[in-house]
This record gives sequence, structure tokens and C-alpha cells, in this order.
Amino acid sequence: MSFLIDSSIMITSQILFFGFGWLFFMRQLFKDYEIRQYVVQVIFSVTFAFSCTMFELIIFEILGVLNSSSRYFHWKMNLCVILLILVFMVPFYIGYFIVSNIRLLHKQRLLFSCLLWLTFMYFFWKLGDPFPILSPKHGILSIEQLISRVGVIGVTLMALLSGFGAVNCPYTYMSYFLRNVTDTDILALERRLLQTMDMIISKKKRMAMARRTMFQKGEVHNKPSGFWGMIKSVTTSASGSESILCPSA
Repeated sequence: MSFLIDSSIMITSQILFFGFGWLFFMRQLFKDYEIRQYVVQVIFSVTFAFSCTMFELIIFEILGVLNSSSRYFHWKMNLCVILLILVFMVPFYIGYFIVSNIRLLHKQRLLFSCLLWLTFMYFFWKLGDPFPILSPKHGILSIEQLISRVGVIGVTLMALLSGFGAVNCPYTYMSYFLRNVTDTDILALERRLLQTMDMIISKKKRMAMARRTMFQKGEVHNKPSGFWGMIKSVTTSASGSESILCPSA
């Protein structure tokens, strides 16, 4: 009885996910196209529904919702359906769609679609040779053999797309954060730089004239000695430099 209740919950959630995927495909992905392929909509919606269901099963596993045997059964069933769609249905339909657009092969499109699918399966299977994913315990078309190759392709594509996005996104949207520098801004900054340079030169001239006046009066050679004389000289020099740097207007 508990298995039937759990199965009804999973089937209901799959129907809801399928409807959401169908609406998302119609309203967002395919809204600007007049020619609509219903097979593409069905494949997309089914893939979206089973992917969301697998994510839902992961959450149920963490929270302890549903029976463990029911979760395992639905997990394995969803995994088989996803592999069936990704490895068999989607490549075959892509090959069928490519052959259908070629007029010379239009009459024999089913045959050439099968040939394209067999070519894909050959390269898909040879992809696992460099990786340690072959095991004599599993069969040729077992879940472990298929999911390992799908994982290799998925991780590689995700790495390529994430690297491209990390480079392309700042390059594309950096212009929104940059300020347009006009000729007026450059001239204003040049004027401020010249004023700062003039101010520095004038203060250096005042400091040189003050040192010359102090040297002429003998203040440089007759410095007071002792601790109190050192403090007096520091306070005198501080007040003199303040009057040099901040002259009265």
C-alpha cells in the first residue's frame, strides 16, 4: 500500500514537472518561432520532468520522505528513462532532422538516420576507452557503462561552457560599468594637474627661501643643546613649516 502511495506522489510530481516544462518551452524557448516540432516539445518536457524528479528524489533521500525501496525503484526507473532519451532518442532524432533537410536523402531518411545514429554510438562507445570506466562485471549496455560515458561528456561540456562564460561575460558586460571619458574631462584633469604642480613648485620655493633666511640669521648653526632645547627646536620648526605650507591669503 505504501508503494502505491509513493508511486502516486511521484507520478503526480512528474505530471506537474512535465506541464511546467511544456509551458516553459512554449512561452520562453519557442515563442519567437512559427514552425513548431511537437516531438521536440515532448522530448524536452519528458527530459525536464525526469531530471526534476531525480532532483526531487535526492531531496527526499536527505529528508527521509517516502519508503527507501520506493525511492530506489523510482531512482533506477528515472535513470533508465534519462539514459534512453539521451543516448538513443535525442541523437536519433537529431540525425533524422538533419537527413530530412537534405533533399537527396529525403526518400531514404530513415536508413541514413540509423546510419548516423550508429556512427554516434561508435564514437560514444570509443569515448570510454581512454578512461578507466570499463568493468567485466557490467554488460555492454548496462547503466554503469552508459552513465559513465554520459558523465564524461557532461563534465567536459560543463567545463568548456563555464570557461567560455567566465571569459565572455566580463568582456560583454564590462562596458556597462565603464564611464565614457570625454575631451572636456581630460582637459579638466590636465588643468587640475597643472595647478597641483604650480602649488608644489611655489611651496618648494617658500621652503628654500625660509631655509636661506634661517641660515642667514644663524639659526642653523646655533642650535640649542639639551633635552629642552631639542623640544624647543621641534616646536619652532613645526610652526615655521606650518606657516610656509599654509600662508595667509
